[in-house]
Amino acid sequence: MTSFFNTLAIDTTESRGSVAFLRDGETIALTAHKGSADYSGWLLPAVEEVLERAASRMEDVNLLAVATGPGSFTGLRVGLTTVKAWAEVYGTPVVGVSRLEAMAYRRAGEVASGFLAVFYDAQRGQLFGALYRSDGGQLVRVEDERVIPPAEFVKWVAEQTGEQPVTWISLDPELLTSLESWGERSAIGDKVVPCVPNLAAAIGRLAEERARCGMFSDPLALDANYVRRSDAEIFWKGR
Repeated sequence: MTSFFNTLAIDTTESRGSVAFLRDGETIALTAHKGSADYSGWLLPAVEEVLERAASRMEDVNLLAVATGPGSFTGLRVGLTTVKAWAEVYGTPVVGVSRLEAMAYRRAGEVASGFLAVFYDAQRGQLFGALYRSDGGQLVRVEDERVIPPAEFVKWVAEQTGEQPVTWISLDPELLTSLESWGERSAIGDKVVPCVPNLAAAIGRLAEERARCGMFSDPLALDANYVRRSDAEIFWKGR
């Protein structure tokens, strides 16, 4: 596998998705999903736009990077199904990336050591969250990703980290800063760092790092990490 990448990165986890084309870590073109357009109709034209702006074709892409969740069932299915099809047609290697990890990855270089709690809105009064420990810029996840009410997430992170300061990274910082319990975390030096929603480029860079280490995903086995059950499954089991 070449160490030079033309990477097409896809993020369809929720409404703030994006598509990016990178050349060896440099973002050449990026387009963001805006509004409520269904990903089944938005994704392919967005990819065509990004490839055209990068003066490239699908045949030039030698790495596919895709967000595996957590997020919307419909959005994730569209992204993963499309990437699997490209992998089969073009024989392009694939790397699946957690969107939460990509968010932490964007900031890991600024936190030489310590904890990073990453989260974004999961609707229904919950958030998708994960806790990472940064060791020299290398990320280690503390337990599994979860879907959890904001107050419980703060409590869980506090149990894991004690009095150690935490850098909180989010697309939706107000989910925490509006809580009464946030004052306790702020008092020990915690801060919330807003995250730019166009995460496809970060997903692509993290995928390139893994590809250089030979850490590819099996396209046939690649699956979404939904974290929680779908509405259909909840409704069916409720019956």
